[in-house]
Amino acid sequence: MVSQISHLLYYEALMDTFFTKDFPGQPFQLFDVSHLIVIALLVLLNLSFILVRRSPNDSTLRKAFRYSMAGLLLVNEILWQIWNATTGQWTIQTMLPLHLCTVFVYLSAYMLVTKNEGIYRYAYFLGIGGALQAYLTPDLGIYSFPHFRFFQVFISHGLIISAAIYMTVVEGFRPHWRDIPRIFKGSIVYMLFVGLINWAIGSNYLFIAHKPPTASVLDMLPAWPWYILWIGAIAAVTFTILYLPFAAIDWSQKTTKRT
Repeated sequence: MVSQISHLLYYEALMDTFFTKDFPGQPFQLFDVSHLIVIALLVLLNLSFILVRRSPNDSTLRKAFRYSMAGLLLVNEILWQIWNATTGQWTIQTMLPLHLCTVFVYLSAYMLVTKNEGIYRYAYFLGIGGALQAYLTPDLGIYSFPHFRFFQVFISHGLIISAAIYMTVVEGFRPHWRDIPRIFKGSIVYMLFVGLINWAIGSNYLFIAHKPPTASVLDMLPAWPWYILWIGAIAAVTFTILYLPFAAIDWSQKTTKRT
């Protein structure tokens, strides 16, 4: 009986630590052991897509992968919303689904279920480009392993990246060079829309009203509003890099045809 009570108290204390607002552990350290492990796990997940593509029972396995990733994306986001609400941190200025990666949580889940090629184009360039930066340089503050926030950040951003890669490797989707101007136009329209919301409610979604108060890669850029132009330039470079493998494939195929 005493042993059972001890175990219950231990698990209760563990859960309190896992979900607490004031995490007592060490603050998150960039590229520490836990960070390197989750990076390695993301690489292994994406490599596993090669096996999924080659599986003889591919239709069942593919559907299981797609629905599992979609479900985990949505459940993870719901838990994030609940945690912020229960710890008194939920506000209309911070928790609406307007940040780019939050938008792609829902878009990626929908894409995985419906295999929507229109969303894929945005998910490949914007989803991977934005989520990869957040995965490699996350804004975790005091929340390190094994806090809920640590898992939430890497699950959401990791699966945004993996969703687009899955659709590319397994389902055979691919981006095209002509997609990039369209995505830029769509991004500008969305930024203006979010800018109006920021003006109306005093928020800073997309970090276009001002730089975030915590340290971020934006600190390396000029002051507002010039850093927004730099973000656009960085996005252009990122999109080009992401397209390079397909440009190489197209060039190789054209070369083969000529010979």
